[in-house]
Amino acid sequence: MYQKCVKRAIDFMLSLLAVVFLSPILLFIAICIKCTSPGPVLFQQKRVGRGKTYFQIYKFRSMRTDTPKDMPTHLLENPQAFITPIGRFLRKTSLDELPQLFNILKGEMSIVGPRPALWNQDDLIAERDKYGANDCVPGLTGYAQIHGRDELPIPKKAELDGYYAKHLSFALDVSIFFKTIGSVLHHEGVVEGKQDQ
Repeated sequence: MYQKCVKRAIDFMLSLLAVVFLSPILLFIAICIKCTSPGPVLFQQKRVGRGKTYFQIYKFRSMRTDTPKDMPTHLLENPQAFITPIGRFLRKTSLDELPQLFNILKGEMSIVGPRPALWNQDDLIAERDKYGANDCVPGLTGYAQIHGRDELPIPKKAELDGYYAKHLSFALDVSIFFKTIGSVLHHEGVVEGKQDQ
């Protein structure tokens, strides 16, 4: 009942309220992006949704337009060379993720769920299949995000996503939501650039 009806209703109402309430901030960020680097305000990228369908995720553009496409930032050799002047602040504070509120309004994402994989992240998608995590609506934040985010190896990330899929509930969503606030404030788990394994 919660997953099929209540969760979607909560997602729609909260994301709508957030868009209305945050509209001055969204507009201010858009102006700052436009004034500090050439290119569009929004960045769109093909991501994996529920049931391994595809959708276009929205973000505020935080990197230059010549950045290699469809590559996770943590795999870039020198991501600092591509990040725009305001992009560093947007990424550090996770403000670049705010346009995903519109993905939530459209029903492509949820407030809480496994973070949507890139369409070409075959290793992560395959690992999530083992745990049924691809059957969940992807989220703005998720269980893996509060347990390491970019620092997690793919098998561990998929395992955590699987835990969420198995134990999905209102209480778990609320817990993840509030723990995400703490993670964002402390900039936990953000990795920029390729890491030695």
